[in-house]
Amino acid sequence: MIQPNELRKSTCTLPPPNEMILHWAEERSNEVYLKQIINRQFVEYTYSEVADKALKLVSALQSLGLQPRDKIALVSKNCAEWFICDLAMMIGDFISVPIFPTAGTETIEYCITHSESKAIIGGKLDDPTATQHVLDSIPSLISLSLPYDSAPNCQHTFNDLIEKSQPTNYRAQHQDDKLMSLVYTSGTSGLPKGAMLTYGAFNWSVQQLINHIGIERNDRLFSYLPLAHITERVYIFGCSIAGGVPTAFPESLDTFIEDVKMHRPTLFISVPRLWTLFQQRIQDKLPQKKLNILLKIPFINSIIKKKLADGLGLDQARVLGCGSAPVSPALLEWYHSIGLNITEAWGMTESFAYSTLNYPFRADKIGSVGNAGPGIELKIAEDDEILVRGEGLFSGYYKNDIATQESFNSDGWLHTGDIGSIDSEGYLTIQGRKKDTFKTSKGKFVAPVPIEKKLFEYSRVEMMCLIGLGLPYPILLVVPHDFPNFDRERYERTTKKVIAKMNESLESHEQIKGVLMIKEPWSIENGILTPTLKIKRHILEQMYHEVGQNWPKDKLVVWEE
Repeated sequence: MIQPNELRKSTCTLPPPNEMILHWAEERSNEVYLKQIINRQFVEYTYSEVADKALKLVSALQSLGLQPRDKIALVSKNCAEWFICDLAMMIGDFISVPIFPTAGTETIEYCITHSESKAIIGGKLDDPTATQHVLDSIPSLISLSLPYDSAPNCQHTFNDLIEKSQPTNYRAQHQDDKLMSLVYTSGTSGLPKGAMLTYGAFNWSVQQLINHIGIERNDRLFSYLPLAHITERVYIFGCSIAGGVPTAFPESLDTFIEDVKMHRPTLFISVPRLWTLFQQRIQDKLPQKKLNILLKIPFINSIIKKKLADGLGLDQARVLGCGSAPVSPALLEWYHSIGLNITEAWGMTESFAYSTLNYPFRADKIGSVGNAGPGIELKIAEDDEILVRGEGLFSGYYKNDIATQESFNSDGWLHTGDIGSIDSEGYLTIQGRKKDTFKTSKGKFVAPVPIEKKLFEYSRVEMMCLIGLGLPYPILLVVPHDFPNFDRERYERTTKKVIAKMNESLESHEQIKGVLMIKEPWSIENGILTPTLKIKRHILEQMYHEVGQNWPKDKLVVWEE
């Protein structure tokens, strides 16, 4: 592991990624760093090849008229070129503005205009239409496309620019407080805010994480959660470049499991939604009753566990992670029962996604999000809000001084907007967002997240959301899991039993009086999920307010038509 005092080319306390790629290119020149799956084969890039492309891209961007401190937007799914572009922007002293690849025209245009981006890099996209609309409407924007068929039509292409350019001799000098990137929060309500992320805070968060988890010689990372989100940027991009860890990228969502199997990552993070889908995929093939029996047989137990891990491509994973949205403790308990210990972590864009983590993994702390990572301080305010302090905090919101001032108190504590409690060992449990708590028309407050987490223990559903703002009583919205040979009547009977069991443990004003079975699954595309797969509760409250107000008194379960 490289030590911070070995590199002193810049004024950063710790070496930033732009210095690390040049270091690895010299020290491990011919070792493979990035592996992009294309047509079911790995296309590999060594450290020296990545550095060479990044240096040439800097020259190309300069030749297009871009100046140091100009902002450059990047909208693409994860790929090897995403890393190369990010490194080039750091080498060339540009400010990166990553945008979620699923963002709509309005969001992309807002991020570009609000950030005053001079250029945009368009890459691997499921649908380039939204990005193309923005390019067509802002002809003054310099644009270049990454080498994928799904990229938008741009003025320049990545490969052509690299081919025509010589590696730059320019070497930016970064300070700890220098702006590295504007990351627009996906948010569950309102316009996205541009979080200003500095080199110092980024480097510090990455180094703390590496020191805590440790990097081993044969570690491998797999990058697929959106790199526009801070979790992937710190935990995968940051750790890969600071620790010198080979990283692979999937070909597509359709081939995802097979792609993971090709790389066999040793460090793997996911979000609750995908861990749930993995579980359902297993349960569809191996019903829970049968699994329980097999796990009780000593010799068979280990074989089953190995087969399940192998089936997900995680048989060599030494650290599994989960974060970005609330997860049911029952889901983590289930994975623990099959030998896969998932470390739940918690953080936010404003804290570089690094605040707490259940590492080393403790099964008895499932249900918490772990304790404070090294260098992090936690505190619970009088109103139960979680406050965080450390060196890895954002420096404010771009062009939004009021929101910046509201984010910190006078002692430098960050207001997270989450409510929770800390146990005697320092482990944090989150009850939900302050804004998620709703008041029914009877004037009673209900915290939905703990209720939803409990319901996930009792039932198999794709997604659920409890709403009740201004309603006589809470209503549960459910996206049923799509079983083979789905039996609606049987599912309804099970639902009634689950709700009856749940209501026994709730106060009268919290009790669920209606369950609406949703017809169309929620998605990023239909505006219900954020790019990090959080549910936009306020959107659902607006959509189904009338349904809740006019709920039939004689029915618990209603199917949306």
